[in-house]
Amino acid sequence: MLRTWKRELIGLSIVILLGGGSAVVESKAAAKHAKAPKSLRLYLFDCGTIHTMNVDAYSLKKEEVGSTEMAIPCILVAHPKGTLMWDNGDIPDRAFPAGGGPATAGVVTQAKPLLPQLAAVGYTPADITYLAMSHYHGDHVANANALAGSTWLVRQVERDRMFSDVPIPRSDPANYSALKNSKTVIIDQDEYDVFGDGTVLIESTPGHTPGHQSLFLKLAKTGPVVLSGDLYHYPEERALNRLPVAEFNKDQTAASRAKLEGFLKKTGAQLWIQHDFLGNAKLKKAPAYYE
Repeated sequence: MLRTWKRELIGLSIVILLGGGSAVVESKAAAKHAKAPKSLRLYLFDCGTIHTMNVDAYSLKKEEVGSTEMAIPCILVAHPKGTLMWDNGDIPDRAFPAGGGPATAGVVTQAKPLLPQLAAVGYTPADITYLAMSHYHGDHVANANALAGSTWLVRQVERDRMFSDVPIPRSDPANYSALKNSKTVIIDQDEYDVFGDGTVLIESTPGHTPGHQSLFLKLAKTGPVVLSGDLYHYPEERALNRLPVAEFNKDQTAASRAKLEGFLKKTGAQLWIQHDFLGNAKLKKAPAYYE
């Protein structure tokens, strides 16, 4: 009986210790959950690299560019009133090896999936208030389904094209199909104020696709920034005034660029070309952030 009692006591002690350990783990996990920031924050996640040697499609020559490769950032904007996910990668998280490690899709490589990167700064898909994408090409929409519980901010022409019967080159509809049933706000104005205070503005910049858009952020310490989407791919396009060959509408792209240049002068904003490999390499990545 004494031995049995001792075994039960030891067992109970182990349960208590394990329970206490579990509580500590849960407490630490809860502590990592992000609180609403007091001012605007911008997180940049590494969503891979496009490895290409051919820049002819952008009316450029190899010797004219600093790097032929392109960065693929995924972007989280954290505002006191909510969050906005802007662009979400080329390789969906489901395509990564189950045991961990990088993933490859065509000419794209990526070291880590997106959702664990989000979790590392305290966010889950359920914490994302709004989802917006610069446009519907595959390297910007890969994890859209995981974020379909957010309110989708989209222009009608983009949504119509995404769910039309005509396949979109370079974009797998299986990655964004769940958006069809998402709560959706159709943006019908050139400038859309996401949180109603002028700090996060979605700007209409059509041409690359029919409803292509760029993102303006008014950061308190960093200053104003515009995220280009694919209005530009390489900084040399801007410096040399070159237009990509296969735009949806090259004249629209030229007009959108001229409009944006005026906007940059008016606001004093920096232009961050999202695909700029060398420029992106200089920017700090999550868990660090800009504010």
